[in-house]
Amino acid sequence: MCADAYDCAGGSSSLPLGSGAVLLKPALRGLSVHKYFPTLLSLLILSFPLFAQEVGEPKNIQLQVDKIDRDALVFFPPKSNTSAPVVFVFHGHGGTAKHAAKSFAIQKHWPSAIVVYMQGLNTPGKLTDPEGKKTGWQHYPGEQNDRDLKFFDALLSHLRKEFKIDENKIYCTGHSNGGGFTYTLWQTRGDVFAALAPCASFAVKFDAIPKPCIHFAGENDALVKIEWQQKMIERVKEINGCESAGKEWAKYCTLYPSSKSAPLVVCIHPGTHQFPAFAPELMVKFFQSQSKPASVK
Repeated sequence: MCADAYDCAGGSSSLPLGSGAVLLKPALRGLSVHKYFPTLLSLLILSFPLFAQEVGEPKNIQLQVDKIDRDALVFFPPKSNTSAPVVFVFHGHGGTAKHAAKSFAIQKHWPSAIVVYMQGLNTPGKLTDPEGKKTGWQHYPGEQNDRDLKFFDALLSHLRKEFKIDENKIYCTGHSNGGGFTYTLWQTRGDVFAALAPCASFAVKFDAIPKPCIHFAGENDALVKIEWQQKMIERVKEINGCESAGKEWAKYCTLYPSSKSAPLVVCIHPGTHQFPAFAPELMVKFFQSQSKPASVK
């Protein structure tokens, strides 16, 4: 038996299946190509954007900050004349930029954005690893001589100089210790961002300007207790001027409208501390709905 009409017609192709190419198959031997050439050409032209949206390999960017080499993996969109959104991503304590690029995979959900996975340094943990044998981020402004805030500043400056970025569409997300650093960036660099997405995290003595935010929390998080995160969420509601009653935004997620143009989406899922697989798609959906006013720089 033939697998399909193309095999029956005796055709073959050198294109690997799953390559993203569109394989056009004559159904019968002897089909006049000239007769259908305009239609075939149109289909090929329409399929071309599929190639343009494929995600390439990341580029490693290394900068020296306070005489220390700092690294980041950066995914760039296909070349374009338009300015690109930028998403900064921060791994959890003990994580790596490479691992975060696989788990968050923002570049797959938003291929037209510049996605930056920054690499942390060895950091004493607040809940685990008190000796600081694993990688992580400063926990609050002023800690570790603000080494990670300085790294962020240097990398953002580099991107501004070397690439065409959309200043009104810069975003930030992180998980666990990386989510805590997301809150630190909000406190200290809030004017940079259009929106933020902390996950499984909280901040102590949090004070910041209102910003759109989506927070992910696991009901059964044994490390960063859901009670701690709920207190953090209430603080964000207060800062953002959110309404007390929310409405369903997505599965597990509630949207709280804001009187300060800073809506809050809270996604409390039945999971643990582990980063939820459904989160990246919702992050991108939220980020794409938020941008700074054109007059704000």
